[in-house]
Amino acid sequence: MLPWTFRRLRPGTLAALLMLAPAGIALVMPAVSTPAVAQSAAAKSAVDAAKSRGVVGEQGDGYLGFVNPSTDPSLAAAVAEINQGRAALYRDIAGRTNVSPEAAGQATAQQLFERLPAGQYFRPLSGNWTRK
Repeated sequence: MLPWTFRRLRPGTLAALLMLAPAGIALVMPAVSTPAVAQSAAAKSAVDAAKSRGVVGEQGDGYLGFVNPSTDPSLAAAVAEINQGRAALYRDIAGRTNVSPEAAGQATAQQLFERLPAGQYFRPLSGNWTRK
């Protein structure tokens, strides 16, 4: 049996929370339905590949960013799609936890930085791109 907070989530929501939200935040969230984050498998695949190549990285605000400028419009669209989903998730988390969406994104970024695989890039709020 899943913990009580997960029993009321809509299908797909748990996966979105685990991928985009900090570890454990879903455990402290109220037990109400959470909107699923809209992101296509193609966008996720394109971004994952770009992250492993060092083209895209995680930023301190909780959003994806380009390590170096990209001329690939499909990759830019994939990053924008995922960032839009993250923005919606941060607004939802903010509304439930009484923090700003910016604070929710920054808290998520800290968790993402910790889980980032070796070789991928991150950029703290007040810093430069760094390879982990």
